Amino acid sequence: MSKDSTRIALLIDSDNVSSEQIGHVLAELARYGTTSIRRMYGDWTSDQLKGWKAAANEYSIQPIQQFAYTTGKNATDSALIIDAMDLLHQNSLDAFAIVSSDSDFTRLASRLRESGARVFGFGERKTPSPFVNACDAFTYLDALTVNDSTEPEPKPDPVKKPAQTPAPTNTATPKRFTSTQLRGDTRLMNLLRAGISASSDDDGWANLSAVGSTIRKQSPDFDSRNWGYAKLGDLVTAVDYFQVKRGKTGGATTFSVKIKTAGKPPATKKK
Repeated sequence: MSKDSTRIALLIDSDNVSSEQIGHVLAELARYGTTSIRRMYGDWTSDQLKGWKAAANEYSIQPIQQFAYTTGKNATDSALIIDAMDLLHQNSLDAFAIVSSDSDFTRLASRLRESGARVFGFGERKTPSPFVNACDAFTYLDALTVNDSTEPEPKPDPVKKPAQTPAPTNTATPKRFTSTQLRGDTRLMNLLRAGISASSDDDGWANLSAVGSTIRKQSPDFDSRNWGYAKLGDLVTAVDYFQVKRGKTGGATTFSVKIKTAGKPPATKKK
């Protein structure tokens, strides 16, 4: 199925996320298909959701009113879940995008995938891992602001030990990691090695696109923008550990990557 024919339902937990990122979310979803259904859920009588009015008008999102029947119970979550299941059975949808940092949607994501639909999750860094792992792909909202114009971080002083990079906040754009910091990220390096090994040919070369797809199947929140790089090719090159070669296919630049092999030790002369 082509990207243009992929129909996506965007369901937003407005009680749980800010309206400021919705433009970025829609731009991200455009990479996968068309958001033919756009709904946002919340109690619109609440002053806390005033910011969503402008987003609804600007991006043509349908507000779904859900009153808070009692204190301490999130009726919005229930309304979103019920609508998602209705849409699953009533429409020819290919994917669902759930915008929330709430773990209550973990089972919903799993159920949608069991029915053959893809699930794209969006949320803050605080999103519990069960919900993240239940999605086909999960993107942190702050990573959506990373672009090609991001300036590289200055190289650390070789004499001094590089400072530990603080974890990105929920509002700031993730800073670009240096080569030293990238190589020091054990989880990142293990994911890249495993992805290359699983996608490589007999000569050890792997198409970078296939590597990214393989890694996301293991780690749905894997995204080069989490480390400040707009593209996976930029991230792998910055690691300065793998062999990378560029090619051209139909006018488009392609990347292949290979794990560097250590040189063979010199032969010992027989006496």
